Amino acid sequence: MTRKYLLSDAQLPERWYNILADLPEPLGPFMSPRTLEPLTPPDLTPIFPMAIIQQEMSAERWIEIPDRVRDIYRIWRPTPLHRAERFEKALDTPARIFFKYEGTSPAGSHKPNTAVAQAYYNAEEGVKRLTTETGAGQWGSALAFAGTFFDIDVMVYMVNISYRQKPYRRALMETWGATVVPSPSNRTEFGKSLLSADPESPGSLGIAISEAVEDAATRDDTHYSLGSVVNHVLLHQTVIGLEAKQQMEMADAYPDVVIGCVGGGSNFSGLAYPFMADRLAGRSKTRFIAAEPAACPTLTRGLFAYDFGDTAGMGPVVPMYTLGHSFVPDPIHAGGLRYHGDAPSLCLLVKHGHVEPRAYLQNECFAEAVRFARTEGFIPAPEPAHAIRAVVEEAIAAREAGEPRTILFNLSGHGSFDLGAYDAYFAGKLEDVALPQARLDAALRELPKVAHTAGTR
Repeated sequence: MTRKYLLSDAQLPERWYNILADLPEPLGPFMSPRTLEPLTPPDLTPIFPMAIIQQEMSAERWIEIPDRVRDIYRIWRPTPLHRAERFEKALDTPARIFFKYEGTSPAGSHKPNTAVAQAYYNAEEGVKRLTTETGAGQWGSALAFAGTFFDIDVMVYMVNISYRQKPYRRALMETWGATVVPSPSNRTEFGKSLLSADPESPGSLGIAISEAVEDAATRDDTHYSLGSVVNHVLLHQTVIGLEAKQQMEMADAYPDVVIGCVGGGSNFSGLAYPFMADRLAGRSKTRFIAAEPAACPTLTRGLFAYDFGDTAGMGPVVPMYTLGHSFVPDPIHAGGLRYHGDAPSLCLLVKHGHVEPRAYLQNECFAEAVRFARTEGFIPAPEPAHAIRAVVEEAIAAREAGEPRTILFNLSGHGSFDLGAYDAYFAGKLEDVALPQARLDAALRELPKVAHTAGTR
């Protein structure tokens, strides 16, 4: 197998796959943050274009990708599928390990798959400015990149700890013309209130979302753009899995296990959902593993309930596994995985046993990322390092059972902007942080009181 073979024969998908058509039960309705009653499309028009709202609520299984979006996708798509044979040898495993590499995009991760689509739909409605949040900087970079194609100004609220840890991500966004500020900031009323209480706040994705939503809601020329969690984002990311299905067929293989890291759910779902469609239809018995940080263990220790998607309670109230919207995770280096909730569709699949969540400490993840880099050459971002940790567990299990196993995972982005984290790992300065139960209990006490039942674990 060669990279050229897999790239030249794979076809860029013409449609996105919408898993809402195939879920084991309907999602609970999204609720208004003001009334805690079900949202209607007009409720969302101040921050989203109508095409995005329609996709968010659509039950159509296939949604066509606009030609202009596909033209921009062609800059880096299809992305390559690799067989990690040297990694397999290092692990002494009979398993075959494949990885889909999304680090070939100009922004260095999978995030432009939805950034380009969202910028396109906003431009079609005449929107000239977008606000957003970013944790590790990958999403902010992607939206800044996408904005250049549609003459859209991009305002990024970057989680403060990541703003400090990852200055070159900020420089990348600014190179593409975005304005980037640390969150919490003094540009919004919510940010000012938090800084008044804690001038050294590390920030969180929930806080940054609140600032970006407040900014967009108070300006007529601005919409808000979200990088994960919601249905339309996961929909756009399915180009990853649709390509991977073609490429796995070329390799005469089909995964027994599909693995991805999870913060909000976009890269995991982008790879997994086209394969999950086969499982839900009874055509496969593939297992799905979602790897998350022990410092922010949403799927492994959270409660399945209705909660706000942001800290200030400005955005929709959705059914999901949550640690509580007021929860502020410890400042681990996997900034893209520091979110208190997860995508409702993914959470429903976890609830029904179709996805197995696992939580890991950051040192064990970096150890496997280093082993992967020293065998395969690719330096993983801290986020997919969690997926690699799960891959190693599955590879060792295959060795101990003496059985072949085909493993597919998403290397969702490169770590070239994260070498400070690797430097800290080599210096022994990375702390292993597990969430104390008392902090979790305190955050969960602040969940909104919604009459509609989301379910329980």
